[in-house]
Amino acid sequence: MTPPPVMRVTLYDWVSSWAIALFIGLLMTCGAVVTVWLTTRLPKPPEAVPVELVELPGGFEDGSPDETLRVDSPDPEVRDAVPADAVAEQVEIAEAIEAVVEMSETATQQVQQQFDTGIQNTGKVGSATGTGRKALGMGPGTGGLPREQRWFVKFGERASLDEYAKQLDFFGIELGALLADGRLAYISHLQKPIPDVRYINSGSDEARLYMTWQGGERRALDIQLFARANVNVRGDTLIFHFYPKETENTLARLELEFRNRTVRQIRRTYYIVEPDGPGYRFNVFRQILF
Repeated sequence: MTPPPVMRVTLYDWVSSWAIALFIGLLMTCGAVVTVWLTTRLPKPPEAVPVELVELPGGFEDGSPDETLRVDSPDPEVRDAVPADAVAEQVEIAEAIEAVVEMSETATQQVQQQFDTGIQNTGKVGSATGTGRKALGMGPGTGGLPREQRWFVKFGERASLDEYAKQLDFFGIELGALLADGRLAYISHLQKPIPDVRYINSGSDEARLYMTWQGGERRALDIQLFARANVNVRGDTLIFHFYPKETENTLARLELEFRNRTVRQIRRTYYIVEPDGPGYRFNVFRQILF
């Protein structure tokens, strides 16, 4: 006689049910983790919009024709008038220099340098009208000096020619030289064995900020870079550094962040080029206010 069938849970049923339950549990856990991550994730920050700092400076530091110091004189009014005693002082200075010449040639050179670099009176005896106030600008604008008059950039004096060329290329600075024939020679990609050269007959369309040398030893390296490009530049040739708009905006931002001063309060801003990882950066190390 056949025994009746018996229904029971086999080992296979037990293992498969636990595997299905474990899979569903892991799936629910992953879903919960993804939900928490999506609900707590920070929103994407808005992309920064490049801002150009536009200035409207009030002219040049040497003054305005309507803001001259009052000079009283019985003589007719002339444009470059000075008091009569000022002309006499100029003659006395010249006589003093001649006396020094007789004493020592070396001393003469030193005094002549001081005389040449000082403020000289070259006006005529006459009279002029004015308000008597100090003249610090002319023309329309919000006031203050333009960037090309208040910015001074210093490159490392110990940098080699190749490193100096790397600094200029990093900031996108292009060199220019005013040649004897009146043309303007540009050189770029200064790290190349022979930099790229282009010539123009007039710089009237040049809108970039440019700077010229006021001192230091880096000007000699500029002459060497022009020599690499087979451009003949003499020692007295006027050399320019043309700054791209992006670099100019960086300098303007650093200037305002240094002391949080407005443009009309700043007389001079001095920058220095420093290493920054694989590249370089500008830093403000000094600022002179009005």
